[in-house]
Amino acid sequence: MRSPIFVALDTPDLERAKAIATAVRNHVGGIKLGLEFFAAHGQQGVKEMADLDMPIFLDLKLHDIPNTVAKAVQALRPIEPAVLTVHAGGGRAMMEDAKAAAPIDTKVVGVTMLTSLDDQDLADTGISGAAHDHVMRMTELSREAGLDGVVCSGKEVKAAKKLWPDGFFVVPGVRPANGHAADQKRTVTPADALHAGASILVIGRPITQADEPDNAARAIEATL
Repeated sequence: MRSPIFVALDTPDLERAKAIATAVRNHVGGIKLGLEFFAAHGQQGVKEMADLDMPIFLDLKLHDIPNTVAKAVQALRPIEPAVLTVHAGGGRAMMEDAKAAAPIDTKVVGVTMLTSLDDQDLADTGISGAAHDHVMRMTELSREAGLDGVVCSGKEVKAAKKLWPDGFFVVPGVRPANGHAADQKRTVTPADALHAGASILVIGRPITQADEPDNAARAIEATL
């Protein structure tokens, strides 16, 4: 069984991304490529990473009108990512069209609320109530729209899984017990996130910025 850890290769440096992925491949279940990488290298860069024969989590957080998102997902079909993200805030129709346009084996998951945000950030955008309540609303909407699961913080994953027992839950903002939170505001340890119901854990800087990424990945894997 593959590790639930997906290492976040948030770098525009293709060779560095390849080097880290190669170093940690025996201790992670896949690689996450986000907007920074995609803006620098596009589909060709993703295909080069796919040549390493590791599952690809393409984290583009698509958010636009339904037709535009559907066409974007169709354009990404040649990559056949294992996981693809859209913003749940884009609404039911957008999520339905995104899922319909995706390859059958691609899990399309809705981003409920960025882990860099908290209650005050929500209030600043005009959304009242707690982050937890907003994540639950977005989880329910994603389920109703036919997505495979959601992205949520480890603080909410237990409640989200109770709401959606067979959902697929991606938990970012995961930090080892001795790790630095950086710009993440709602963090948990890898073991706690997995115990609470996470399907995969997205871990970036604790691995990628370590002096020896393979040892860092091995140490985190050991806690699971």
